[in-house]
Amino acid sequence: MRRTLLPAASLPAVVGLLLLTACGTEHQGAAAPGAGPSAAQDCGAGADTGSAAGSGSPDGEEVVIVGTGTRPVAGRVLPCATYSVTNRGTEPRTYTVTLQFLSTETGTGLAMPKETVRDVAPGRTVRRTVTPDDISPDAAAGQAHAKVLTVRSVPVAEEPSRGGACPPAGVRVYADDGDAAMGLRVVGLHLENCGTRPYRIEGHPRVELLDEAHERVEGVSILEGGDAIATGTGADGAPERLVLAPGEHARAGLVWRNTVDGVTGDPVNAPYARVWARPGAAPVTVIPEFDLGTTGKLGVGPWKRAEKEREGAGAARPGGR
Repeated sequence: MRRTLLPAASLPAVVGLLLLTACGTEHQGAAAPGAGPSAAQDCGAGADTGSAAGSGSPDGEEVVIVGTGTRPVAGRVLPCATYSVTNRGTEPRTYTVTLQFLSTETGTGLAMPKETVRDVAPGRTVRRTVTPDDISPDAAAGQAHAKVLTVRSVPVAEEPSRGGACPPAGVRVYADDGDAAMGLRVVGLHLENCGTRPYRIEGHPRVELLDEAHERVEGVSILEGGDAIATGTGADGAPERLVLAPGEHARAGLVWRNTVDGVTGDPVNAPYARVWARPGAAPVTVIPEFDLGTTGKLGVGPWKRAEKEREGAGAARPGGR
């Protein structure tokens, strides 16, 4: 058990030579140093190499920007960057990588694309090239470079699910993008019965906070009821026994404050939450990006029946956010 402090200690990076494919393609396979085209060939002219374990990249994982350049898109010449994700761990993982494109001349941010790289097997490397379509028109050829901001990952076996095939357990569990106001944070946990049988839940989901290295965070009180933190969030009320028919939904709220008083200790940051919908359920790992300040408290609301969500409304985070 470990308490994670801000600023988070940098984690070890394992840096190696990674192969590239043509710009805009994706490849999954074992890395083979010394073969393949150069970074400049991969993403146009102006290759720029660098590496980053990424904020939140645990031991045994690696995200590296291996080339930057330009490519024509709809009559414009836009910056692009090629990066590689290598899983040096022991289980398949899904990654969420946030990159930032910056002006080479001024250093100002131009775009922050977020990429999801799913089901990377142990010992495998996946290469991606990204060209942000929302980049400023002022970002002309040769005026931008890219860096890795954050790397998050979850085991494939614990990946949240919002669409596609129904998981073997017959339920989907995921987190929404949440809401923040005046230091108060509220993130919804969603459960959908996508199976063929009724699904029974009662009380509060079990929640365990994990730090950037996926270790349990110590020193945080997990409280039943969002009203333990603030009222009016919808995460309060008495626990109920629910029987969800196929296609029905339930929701529970996670509530916290990011208050820092400078007296009670150091701020706590915990990117992940491991969630059990009910006793005996398989865990799901979501990424609410908890910034608990020095409060040391997280309120977990009870499961409540929810109306079926409008198709396409909102956006679940890959790996939960």
